[in-house]
Amino acid sequence: MENKMKIAVIGAGASGMTAAITAAKQGAEVTLFEKNERVGKKILATGNGKCNLGNLEFSMDQYYCEDKDKLQKMFGIFSTWDAVAFFENMGLMVKDKNGYLYPYSEQASSVLDVLRMELDREKVKLIAEAEIVSLKHEDGENLFVLKDAKGNSYFFEKVIIACGSPASLKKGDGMTGYALAKMLGHKVKDVVPGLVQLKSDETFIKALSGVRCQAGISLLVNGEKVDDEKGELQFTDYGISGIPVFQFSRQVSYAMKEGKDVSVLVDFYPDQDDKAFTYMSRLRYDVLLDKTVENYLTGTLNKKINMVLLKQAGLKPDMKAQEVGYKTIWEIMKKSRAFPIHISGVNAMENAQVCAGGVDFGQMNQELESEIVKGLYFAGEMVDVDGKCGGYNLQWAWSSGYIAGRNAAGGSTFEGD
Repeated sequence: MENKMKIAVIGAGASGMTAAITAAKQGAEVTLFEKNERVGKKILATGNGKCNLGNLEFSMDQYYCEDKDKLQKMFGIFSTWDAVAFFENMGLMVKDKNGYLYPYSEQASSVLDVLRMELDREKVKLIAEAEIVSLKHEDGENLFVLKDAKGNSYFFEKVIIACGSPASLKKGDGMTGYALAKMLGHKVKDVVPGLVQLKSDETFIKALSGVRCQAGISLLVNGEKVDDEKGELQFTDYGISGIPVFQFSRQVSYAMKEGKDVSVLVDFYPDQDDKAFTYMSRLRYDVLLDKTVENYLTGTLNKKINMVLLKQAGLKPDMKAQEVGYKTIWEIMKKSRAFPIHISGVNAMENAQVCAGGVDFGQMNQELESEIVKGLYFAGEMVDVDGKCGGYNLQWAWSSGYIAGRNAAGGSTFEGD
């Protein structure tokens, strides 16, 4: 009887389950460890409970990592369409909503259900409520020794660490995987909130709480523009939120960790070109000359925004437009195209959707095997790779899980290997 490769997968999240299924399909004997009572808890919260599986508008611009050439090769092995086929072969119907991929049911539980069914079908052994706290490699032997928090020991030929990150977890949780990587000599880049809300110490923030609007947002670090996004901006009682804010929040996290000054400039008229905006502003003044400055702004932006603009200009709402003069009104209108908000921090890790940072991407090869310890693999958020909103982080989970699982089981995914 042929001896099967014995592989341990630590962490039963999106990447861990994908790795376990893939390795088992290659004929390996796979044991999947999960510290929680049930697998895939985070999957249920993705995409507001609908699970945005991936995105057809795929590009490397959506990812942050040290080596995009290596990352691109990985996505060439297991692409968005490969992920669709992977799930459809397990029985999940997938649909396209403007490039965003979702389960046809629009229920994240459907994704988790088919993954669990496939784990059962491939006879993956699941050990739940088992937090692996120690990982050793016997030098000179093809053997890894794992120990859980209860003192149990386990022995395997290969190990895939797919523990995920502390994103969306209570303070102090989610760091186990990084600790295991460090035990075997790996570097871990500072782990910070990735897709998360931003805090502001501006006095007007509470007055704008609840406002949602389309906006262009530029990110400034030490006064220099480093990024810009466009989309729905949301004001909260502590700062700003929304997809465009999430998209560059990881840059804010690192900038603030380095003690840099961070602010944003908001364009409340993102679809207006300068010429049309100037014409509109002057025309309104000529037509509403005898009205109040509040009347002048009525019908433009959200009233809360207009009131903040007037207050910052030192104007009372009942002052006449003609009395104020067009020069002053034009300054208000210009400010609405570059409205400054100082950023005082990022929201807590438990509010983040993903984390930036993780195990050094340069310390593993393109098959996600460690360059330090042969037979050790990484997948998912464990690795210092993160993406923007829109299904890109789950795509990394599927792709990295597949590559780590297939290669750990001996089925190389790269030509010439």
